[in-house]
Amino acid sequence: MKRVRELELINQIKEIREFEFGVFYFFKGGIVISEMHEGAHFNWKNAKKAVYAAQEIYDKDIPLIYIANRVNKYRVAPFEWFKYHKNRFDMQYIASVGPLKNNILSTFFKNLIFPKRIRMFTNLDEAVAWALQISKNSV
Repeated sequence: MKRVRELELINQIKEIREFEFGVFYFFKGGIVISEMHEGAHFNWKNAKKAVYAAQEIYDKDIPLIYIANRVNKYRVAPFEWFKYHKNRFDMQYIASVGPLKNNILSTFFKNLIFPKRIRMFTNLDEAVAWALQISKNSV
């Protein structure tokens, strides 16, 4: 699988934040791509750090487009996604990149909370093209 650092878009990075659970790349236009570390446990406590970083980096009028580039195996606490709504964090667009067999359950739970907003891709370039189109239309 392709990593973020291999993208042609790499020159459009506004900021990179590395956390103990993974790396988040913040691009121009509100595009955020994560690559979690192998074996990490991604839960609400960790997610808050990434959300607060996005709030520091982007103007509040820019819709966030989040892509989880699943290059490593890690655990997601699916029921913790409910805390996004409880804490009024609203992600407009979410995508997951990786083998479909590994994404189905996680995407099912995310779709319960963010209906009609989750996209699944097996290719990072396709996910980035999708995000760029949304970003371009949002301006």
